[in-house]
Amino acid sequence: MRNIKTSKKTYKKLIDKIFLQTLGLFIIATVIVFFIRSIGQGEIGDIITNIIRYIYDVDLESARLMYFQKFRSNIDIIIVGTIIILFAIFYKVFLSWFTKYFDEMIAGVNGIANREQKISMSPELRFMEDTLNQIKSDLEKSEQAESELEARKNELVMFLAHDIKTPLTSVIGYLGLLDETPDMPIEQKAKYVNITLKKAYRLEKLINEFFEIARYNLNSVLLNIEQIDLSYMLVQIADEAYPQLTASEKEVTLNTPQDLLLNADSEKMARVFNNLLKNAIAYSTNNSVIEISAESKENNVEIRFRNQGMIPQDKLDTIFDKFSRLDDARQSATGGAGLGLAIAKDIITLHGGTIYASSDQSHSTIVIEMPSTSHAK
Repeated sequence: MRNIKTSKKTYKKLIDKIFLQTLGLFIIATVIVFFIRSIGQGEIGDIITNIIRYIYDVDLESARLMYFQKFRSNIDIIIVGTIIILFAIFYKVFLSWFTKYFDEMIAGVNGIANREQKISMSPELRFMEDTLNQIKSDLEKSEQAESELEARKNELVMFLAHDIKTPLTSVIGYLGLLDETPDMPIEQKAKYVNITLKKAYRLEKLINEFFEIARYNLNSVLLNIEQIDLSYMLVQIADEAYPQLTASEKEVTLNTPQDLLLNADSEKMARVFNNLLKNAIAYSTNNSVIEISAESKENNVEIRFRNQGMIPQDKLDTIFDKFSRLDDARQSATGGAGLGLAIAKDIITLHGGTIYASSDQSHSTIVIEMPSTSHAK
């Protein structure tokens, strides 16, 4: 009901204008018809009789007779004919008035594509003018955001391409040394092998970043909803991250009920949890604990990833944007493409859930709220 009232108020000027125009035409037509009806009465009849008298050069009685024969006896036919003619004329005028609004709307829609031109319409179409200008503004902002995003993506790809050369050169160099020096001391050989392996891992990570950027498109993804043992999945995620946790001397604690179930796409939710854990490992302080917890709350399942380390307040609203990173500088050791959290948000949104971040002086928390029965949006 509220929307209907708002709609009527929005169209009020247009409705009033059409009503006044229609009323004006009706009044004019009525006046003309009454004028014709009154032709045979009083002074108007005498005037017409005198006109006939002078035109045909006849006496008064003959003029009156002609008047009655030509006008008075055919007054009904004259009135009907006049009404038909007036209706055709006024209808044409009314359509011209009304179609003018359609012309303005079409011009306004065409004006959306013209950045230089501001859309302007009649006062009674102000509601349409405001709507189209808002759409135009939103499209321009969206285009600008897409352009900036594409520029950031291209810049990131260029940085990654440059960074790939460094570990690749090291791998080739150390493998060349190992190949050229077969009698190299065991300690030195082990050292070179270890360096080569680290550089190869780094190279693999950078290549994976390229694939991540290339395949990032969740607009047409279909979800395969099934029942997930959430506790078991989170244990698996933590186990798979054991090498990264060990390397950074960090650990994960899990606090989830054993019987907690979630209806969702298991493959995509695993990707979400992997991304969140990788992010927590990358940006938490050394020798710290990453806490993962989950619980059922009314009609939602709430999952939390909490780690030591603060997220700046100005970053809380942007960390889920594509190619956004907490460290704006390019860090080859831990830097990623900045897609992990953006992908996580898109997957959660597809499930009808929400994801957000909070932070205090010592800890950061990412919270996922999933409906008990998930469905694709």
